[in-house]
Amino acid sequence: MRAPIYIIFFLFIFSCSKAPVEEVLQRPNILFIFVDDHAFQAISAYEGRLAELAPTPNIDRLAETGMKFNKAYVTNSICAPSRATVLTGLHSHANGLRTNGDVFDGSQITFPKLLQEADYQTALIGKWHLKSEPTGFDHWEVLPGQGHYYNPDFIIPGDTIKEEGYVTEIITEKSLKWLSEQKNSGKPFMLMMQHKAPHREWEKGPKQLELYEDVTFPEPDNLFDDYSSRASAAKEQDMTINKTMRLSSDLKLWSDEDSASWSYKRTYGRMNEKQRDAWDAVYGPIKEQFEEAKLSGTELISWKYQRYMRDYLAVIRAVDESVGAVLDYLEAEGLRENTLVVYTSDQGFYLGEHGWFDKRFMYEESFRTPLLMSWPSIIEAGSESDALVSNLDFAQTFLEMARAEAPSSMQGMSLIPIMKGKQPENWRSSLYYAYYEYPGVHSVKKHEGAFDGRFKLIHYYEEDEWEFFDLESDPTEMNNIYSNPESLNQIQRMKEELKSLKQEFGQE
Repeated sequence: MRAPIYIIFFLFIFSCSKAPVEEVLQRPNILFIFVDDHAFQAISAYEGRLAELAPTPNIDRLAETGMKFNKAYVTNSICAPSRATVLTGLHSHANGLRTNGDVFDGSQITFPKLLQEADYQTALIGKWHLKSEPTGFDHWEVLPGQGHYYNPDFIIPGDTIKEEGYVTEIITEKSLKWLSEQKNSGKPFMLMMQHKAPHREWEKGPKQLELYEDVTFPEPDNLFDDYSSRASAAKEQDMTINKTMRLSSDLKLWSDEDSASWSYKRTYGRMNEKQRDAWDAVYGPIKEQFEEAKLSGTELISWKYQRYMRDYLAVIRAVDESVGAVLDYLEAEGLRENTLVVYTSDQGFYLGEHGWFDKRFMYEESFRTPLLMSWPSIIEAGSESDALVSNLDFAQTFLEMARAEAPSSMQGMSLIPIMKGKQPENWRSSLYYAYYEYPGVHSVKKHEGAFDGRFKLIHYYEEDEWEFFDLESDPTEMNNIYSNPESLNQIQRMKEELKSLKQEFGQE
């Protein structure tokens, strides 16, 4: 008796494949949700000071159904270099993109290109920020530069189009549309859904305009840091809430004189009449109250901090709703079980710690990034990892999932064993960090360093100044103990570690 046609087809697939049929049919989908400047302190799953007042229930779903990484870090805490590292699995000096001013070389090997070769459908939707045209994607729609919150432009192959609406919602809609188009392709997908939010200037969406306006957020203990004991870089930066944060574009207190400015035109100036009316209904009274209060000194800093938090956290609420929408879609389509969903940021961010906003320093709030992964068929629900992991690791992780070979030149490590709850004995014991963009925006001096999970050594090499912190006794990094004789042995050990890491990664 002849075998049914579906059995013949099944055997044919088996004979043509290098891997067993069950493996070929189960290669997972990958949804990489990448946000801009999302501090781990602003995700309620990390149980920080903002968790109860500004919860992120949909992002938290990834922690509840998957793994929360407590020690995830970046190689260079700034937007474009972080994105280049994710794509290539290489440190900045190795992929050629050290600063936001550099142009990404799209001809080099990236994990999306290798996934394409492995017969994945690949897409990039949202913020790109690498100046060159995206490569390795079957479909892409990207924001020019930083992009705009309201009525944003999108670059597509051969054209630029303007979309009406709020950027977080538009990126979500475009992502869901592309996902729905893949349903019958017969191929696994990899989508990089990359939000502009919550990047400066933290413009609330229409649905969140009134959110948190009645909430007073707790201040960090070191909001009024005087940087005593730290290197000169901490004192000479230009990223304080006090001096750097603008009342106009950052805190939305526009005046008539601002109407001709570039920042006005790229933010408030892009809104249509309906959007402006809704905006003015919220921010108009805030401006009047501020002008009447005539604040100064520490009272003004505290007021600016509250405005910053209300805007920043409301922008994140829109991102959280986006995450909920895509998770609901995957569940409704029966894709959730075998789809890895990753939520992470291009780096961390200061939410008033040390009196700052922005990133760049190797201090914990910007060096560390949030990382949540959910893959129900592999990752145990509600699990956590304290392994030292890096944005170097995504490329090799995704390639192993796709059963594609990673180039030996890549410098990360696959996270698959950790996702399965089995940290290898030879897992890394330290991380290397390097920041290059000086002189530049926010005036953070060039530095490099090593971190072993407890001790952190930072070298501002052009000034030849050092910092050394013990995060076990000093988690907020307020006390530089580089000159402490009792730290001498640990400092020497970490200097040797820094030297070894630089040799390992081919850094001169």
